[in-house]
Amino acid sequence: MTEIFTLESKIKQIIDELKGLCQTNGLSNQASEEVVITSVFLYKFLNDKFMANLKEFAEEIDITPDEILKNENDELSAFYDSYPQDVAFKYEDTIESLIKQVSKDNFYSLFDDALERISNYEENKEFSIETADGERKPLFTRITENVEASKRNNFAKNIFGIISQEKFDFGNAFKNNFDFYSTIFEYLIKDYNVASGVYAEYFTPQAISSIISKILVNMSPIEDKLYEIYDPSAGSGSLILHLANELGQGSFGEKAQVYTQDISGKSSRFLRINMMLNGLTHSLDNIIEGDTLVTPAHYSVPHDPSSGVKKFDYITANPPFKTDFSSTRNLIEQKWSETTRFFAGIPKIPNKKKDSMAIYLCFMQHILYSLKDDGKAAIVVPTGFITAQSGIEKKVRQKIIDNHWLKGVISMPSNIFANTGTNVSVIFIDKSNQEGKVMLVDATKLGSKVKDGKNQKTVLSYEEIEKIENTFINQEVVDDFSVQVTYDEIKDKNYSLSAGQYFEVKIEFIELTPEEFEDKMNTFKSNLDKLFSEGKSLEDEIKERLEELSYD
Repeated sequence: MTEIFTLESKIKQIIDELKGLCQTNGLSNQASEEVVITSVFLYKFLNDKFMANLKEFAEEIDITPDEILKNENDELSAFYDSYPQDVAFKYEDTIESLIKQVSKDNFYSLFDDALERISNYEENKEFSIETADGERKPLFTRITENVEASKRNNFAKNIFGIISQEKFDFGNAFKNNFDFYSTIFEYLIKDYNVASGVYAEYFTPQAISSIISKILVNMSPIEDKLYEIYDPSAGSGSLILHLANELGQGSFGEKAQVYTQDISGKSSRFLRINMMLNGLTHSLDNIIEGDTLVTPAHYSVPHDPSSGVKKFDYITANPPFKTDFSSTRNLIEQKWSETTRFFAGIPKIPNKKKDSMAIYLCFMQHILYSLKDDGKAAIVVPTGFITAQSGIEKKVRQKIIDNHWLKGVISMPSNIFANTGTNVSVIFIDKSNQEGKVMLVDATKLGSKVKDGKNQKTVLSYEEIEKIENTFINQEVVDDFSVQVTYDEIKDKNYSLSAGQYFEVKIEFIELTPEEFEDKMNTFKSNLDKLFSEGKSLEDEIKERLEELSYD
């Protein structure tokens, strides 16, 4: 544990030093700062992984890494063939090679050229991000062009001064698990991943992601097969990658084939980094940047819209709740009016407050449409959705209940997200839960309040997280916390999914002797006499004051 803490601290120090360098070069609080920090960090990570793999390969064939590189012989080709998923480099573009030229006046250009070559390697095509219209965005851009021309060489030299100090593989960094890298990733993007009002550019809290993934995976036995999992508003990937990690490894490798889409270029870049840190490079080709509602990117036959929207085993989503999508609203309706993809309708464009359009309702319908017949999903929604008695909200709930698709609902504490005060609930869908019970959990009273910058958020303890997970997974009924209900009972309550409406009302009965009963009744009468007397005095005083009033 001490080694992991030391390793984490050193990696965070590298990130902090890069941020300090950006600040001294006038990039603070600019979009270019995020691009520089995340790109340099990813470059170093891939570089050090390359060198660690090279060292490991050299030991296997009883030769030194320098001998392999110096000769550029069959051993080097064999190395490239042995690590096809991790080789993003040729040696000429590594830190170890470039730093030998750091004294040159055009070192900055050599660095930028290397980044471009890495992005253009045929082996790295899948590292690029595809847009909904089929274009691809490269892995790296020319980093030093973010500062003035006169500063570029020193900027590049200082970058190498930071990233060459210590290798990423100290303490066996590449042997660590998802929890380690999710912490590093969150630290890397924490200053840049704020809600901007455009789709899901914020970070789903680790606790929520953990709860969702563990419950989803425990809904039914997991087989030794490849599961196709999807997030249509992926953001930076916390939800979908927690699910992939929870599904774990099979006899053939990763059990999760990840598919995502998000309209934000920044979020898509973050997600790509997150996946590369966690070794999910085989799914990188499925990260799509684009508008899921207008043009869903994943089809039954890849790149063939006529084959129909692809169906998935698992779907997770923390979609934006409300945003102005008036510019595409009518297009969505026109393109999909002949399908049941938006069966409950699409929110109308209001005359005022267009940013209040409930876009999450479109995502919910898209998710239900994109699930296999036995598929499972978890969707974060505003808590108001679970009791709304009209409109699209009610229609969506009716569809879920009438088709027996609901597994349960967890209502979360307020301020569980630091950047929104909206109370949230998580809807768990299981299309195979035809004859099963529905678990409703009220976790609103859990958690403790902490300050997060200017905001206040609620943090769940480890024990509270376990309580939520175990209660739901084991279908436990706990007084004033959880209840198990049937689909018919939900219909009788006007399709309400609020746990509180199903809790048993308990009345405490206290045994009294005749004397105790008589004493209590006398006390009640005495109190009432006192209140009536005070009321009569107040009535007389008011009348008296009214008599004193006269018209002047």
